Amino acid sequence: MYITNNNHYCCASHCHDIDERSEVDGKAKKKLIIASLLCLIFMVGEMVGGLVAGSLAIISDAAHLLTDFASFMISLMALYLAQRRATKKLSFGWYRIEILGAFLSILMLWVLTGILCYSAVNRIIDTTYSINADVMLITAGCGVAFNLALGFTLHQSGHTHSHLGGGHSHGNHSHDSKKHDTNHSHNSHNESEHGHSHNRKSKSKNNINVKAAFIHVIGDLCQSIGVLVAAFIIYFKPEWKIADPICTFLFSLFVIVTTVTILRDIIVVLMEGTPRHLVFGDIRDAFYEIEGIKDIHNLRVWSLTMNKIALSVHIAVYSSADTQSVLKMASNMIKEKFEITETTMQIEEYVEEMLDCSRCQDLKD
Repeated sequence: MYITNNNHYCCASHCHDIDERSEVDGKAKKKLIIASLLCLIFMVGEMVGGLVAGSLAIISDAAHLLTDFASFMISLMALYLAQRRATKKLSFGWYRIEILGAFLSILMLWVLTGILCYSAVNRIIDTTYSINADVMLITAGCGVAFNLALGFTLHQSGHTHSHLGGGHSHGNHSHDSKKHDTNHSHNSHNESEHGHSHNRKSKSKNNINVKAAFIHVIGDLCQSIGVLVAAFIIYFKPEWKIADPICTFLFSLFVIVTTVTILRDIIVVLMEGTPRHLVFGDIRDAFYEIEGIKDIHNLRVWSLTMNKIALSVHIAVYSSADTQSVLKMASNMIKEKFEITETTMQIEEYVEEMLDCSRCQDLKD
């Protein structure tokens, strides 16, 4: 059996990647801090404006800003905690704290949405309420201007790709160490020489947290424009004040639809499912294109967090194969073709007994 050498390397390009990523994250922190302060200031102002105007639509927009502020703080917390080194108890580090924070943010938003919907129902039943159209119009106009300013603050040049979600869920299978002599390649210093790699998306110099915040602000801008339209309607036609609770209902529906999708993605991460932008079969087939590989099994692909994907696999090679060369090619292929950030590959010599091993068979759909 082959036991490949577990060599460790250190290369300047890897350290350069880390420095560059730190620079990008530093800029992201500044953007998120500025956005958080702006969001907090306007949230208070919009809440006061909504109460003075007696507008549920304005108040619901302010409540949405509260969740925006919470999401910005979660993103900031994720950036800071991601810099903390992994420990013996938390061997993957603190990445999942971002997922837990996002889950709590969604629950908080749903509670606020429920309260606002209840108030909207009461307004439709009891029409004795009054709305100060002037204050509502001014506040709504400021809301649109604020979201434009916030979007400008968070805007990044270039493009990133962040995908998370469905796919297949894969259980945990293991092999008896007595059955196969194996090698585990775990190295965080060089991504091209061995099987354990920590890479970054070289095609992007943007931060995923800032991008997510920017997309969130685009949704808020649409909501603010809706509030402004309702304010114009009530300003020119005061008898159509029912537009205010109707607007609240529409925003609530928008919130539920968007957050259900996010919640689904969160559940997939917690269940360690395959990210939906990756096709499990494509990854499996890509391994077979590498010279020297006879079979693979125990292939696992999962998300550690929204933008950090991990992979582990057992690779069975021909007896004549150069195991180090196979390991290097497989590591490079996963990095360049699928942009998976953390990989662990185990090399072993192919034996006929693998054909009858239930744990070495392909996973079901």
